[in-house]
Amino acid sequence: MEIELTSVHFIYLGFIAAILAFMLLRLDTTFISLAGVFFISLAATHSAIASVMGLFNSLIYAAGELLPTIFIICFTVSMSELLAKTGVNEAMVTPIAKWMKGPALAYWITGALMFIISSFFWPSPAVALIGAVLLPAALKAGLSPIAVACAMNLFGHGFALSGDYIIQAAPKLTGDAAGLSVAEVMSASVPLVLIMGFSTTAAAFFMLRKEKDNQAAANSERRQSEPEWLLPPAPRKWLALMIPVIFLGDIAAMLILELQGDEATALVGGTAVFVMILIHFIVHKHRRLEKITGYFIRGFQFGFKVFAPVIPIAAFFYLGDAGFEKVLTAEIPGFSNRIVQDLGSAFAHSVPLSPELAAVALTVTGAVTGLDGSGFSGISLAGSAASMFAAAVDGNPAVLTALGQISAIWVGGGTLVPWALIPVAAICKVDPFDLARKNFIPVAAGLTVTTIAAIFLL
Repeated sequence: MEIELTSVHFIYLGFIAAILAFMLLRLDTTFISLAGVFFISLAATHSAIASVMGLFNSLIYAAGELLPTIFIICFTVSMSELLAKTGVNEAMVTPIAKWMKGPALAYWITGALMFIISSFFWPSPAVALIGAVLLPAALKAGLSPIAVACAMNLFGHGFALSGDYIIQAAPKLTGDAAGLSVAEVMSASVPLVLIMGFSTTAAAFFMLRKEKDNQAAANSERRQSEPEWLLPPAPRKWLALMIPVIFLGDIAAMLILELQGDEATALVGGTAVFVMILIHFIVHKHRRLEKITGYFIRGFQFGFKVFAPVIPIAAFFYLGDAGFEKVLTAEIPGFSNRIVQDLGSAFAHSVPLSPELAAVALTVTGAVTGLDGSGFSGISLAGSAASMFAAAVDGNPAVLTALGQISAIWVGGGTLVPWALIPVAAICKVDPFDLARKNFIPVAAGLTVTTIAAIFLL
């Protein structure tokens, strides 16, 4: 069924363009995002009161959606600060650093481990696991924080998640919408996922190598100014051995109990709290109940400081999807509550039919539906559009379905949308908007190459 676009859809598109322009020009996006929420609400409800209320409700909704991520970042940062002050962090990374001979190996080792863990448990818990152990070792090897963030992000939220061969949630959703089996979608996606993954991560690697990196000097300066460790050598080494074992226990529990997604994230977050409390009691023997709150406060200060500029832009994009009906308090009869999906569907129905344009259309449709920051929300639309286009051009529906899936997840799953980048950016202590800009060229190049490959596979 062809979708009829309204003024709400065009206002939403206009503000998307404005937000992207603000980001590219390195301007603050808070005002333009909140202005978008207000004018979309006004166009949909025709009520100034409802639109003003929509501003507040959109921020509350966005904060609620992001709260689990905020919490795991806060707890991981609190734990990492305590590990750094005790010297446990330094003891943990010493064996790993022996394998990371220089920034190039650090990039690929970090990426490979992120890919493996993300394939089994999805990227969110992988970020906390990799960040706690490998980040200090990668920095010590001379890799900059933004390069570590790119490696974790592209290999986890992009490469591993777009194929989703272990958990198989993505091929199940797209396959059902396209009328295909999971096996058909997965088989067709293998060459496209590999082309997209290797071209994007390689492009990012060569771009990062060209940049001047003063990380080694910064690390040297940091080590020289480091205060004395709060623990003597013996307990430092003991804890450095025990903490990885605890997190390996998390991985074993995930496999045995089949914990995935939010459940796996909760397990890792709870483990970070447990480790922090354990080390705190070992270090602060005589002031056990007076110090722990300070670590929690510093963790929450960092988490909310990082998320503060992201919540307004997330509020705008959530309005384009599931947040629409929850943000606006007025009844809007006959109006769709999925602006992003309407736009994607309208685009899919308006494209002239040819194999080349069909492939381009699926890439764009997937990218548009990924703008809400959830790579999975729009892949059903990508699957149904793929089925329609494949029939029209007498092509392989599985190839088009896989292409739409890859595009939606790489854009919305956490490589280009700033608030989806928050877990990695926060762990690596880089700006999520800077990380999105770093990822843009490699991801855009990868999507271009993958789309061309899909045309030949049709």
